[in-house]
Amino acid sequence: MKRDLEHPPIKFGKTGVLIINLGTPNSTSWLDIRKYLKEFLSDRRVIEVNPIIWQIILNVFILNLRPSKTAKAYKEIWMKDENISPLLYYTRKQAEKLSISISKENLVVDYAMRYGNPSIRSKIKTLHEKGCENLVILPLYPQYAAATTATVCDEVYRILMKMRWQPSLKIIPHYESDPLYIEALVNSLNKKIKEIDWKPDLILASYHGIPQKYFDKGDPYYCYCHKTTRLLSEKFNSIEIKTTFQSRFGPQKWLQPYTDKTLESLPAEGKKNVLAICPGFSSDCVETLEEILIQGKESFLDSGGENFDMVPCLNDSDDHITLLKSLIQKSIQ
Repeated sequence: MKRDLEHPPIKFGKTGVLIINLGTPNSTSWLDIRKYLKEFLSDRRVIEVNPIIWQIILNVFILNLRPSKTAKAYKEIWMKDENISPLLYYTRKQAEKLSISISKENLVVDYAMRYGNPSIRSKIKTLHEKGCENLVILPLYPQYAAATTATVCDEVYRILMKMRWQPSLKIIPHYESDPLYIEALVNSLNKKIKEIDWKPDLILASYHGIPQKYFDKGDPYYCYCHKTTRLLSEKFNSIEIKTTFQSRFGPQKWLQPYTDKTLESLPAEGKKNVLAICPGFSSDCVETLEEILIQGKESFLDSGGENFDMVPCLNDSDDHITLLKSLIQKSIQ
């Protein structure tokens, strides 16, 4: 009698949650920085320029000149004891704390980076091997943008296209107005103000910028950032909060007002005591610790400012873990 085929042994029945941040180089070496920048700046969601022309510019000029400058910035904020970047450190801690906080038998929480390591591909493979039939993707960008959240989705889709047994998929696209997110930001502001011995004249809410033309094409990011600031101002109304945009790259016009230009002009406007917060960054990174807390502070003080500080990102704080846990639980109900 002919025997029925037996399916190869597999694991199944679990749900995998993958929290995903931007990425980080493996080290501060010139070669690792160059490798990271090449992957990041080759993403057509990030750089919307004719790809043939852009690859010439990227490989001939940028990847030979920019790694040295970027490496210097990373060396300023690199966590030497752990030998990793703050962004990788805090994203890993977030995943670990979420695993403990949610603690469901058939739920697996892990983390990945859009660029660099650990890659999305490697972590989806790991979750699949652990028997995850359902996949929840949480990009750690509160305000959706094509250059951040959408490119995470693109990469996830590309990976699933090559899988024979695809998991079900849920994506948490944005959470810029979630009450727990706003509450976490308010609490972080209050905590920092209690720590400093001066009163801010202004709170600067600095978000990562995008080129103006991306907004003109319909990207909702600018509106989401202002929505977050508005909701934050409603809950924290004792000090004015101003929205600015940082980290512009290249000669084209980006979302304004620019953070660096604003910091240079504020002292002349009588705003000499400034506290910065970066609501769009879920973990402290080179853009917050080096660009704002080091470069931004220096520029502000050199322009006549008297006091400057920055509220840490939500990182692995209890409020942040509560928020992320809530987002995940709502997606798996």
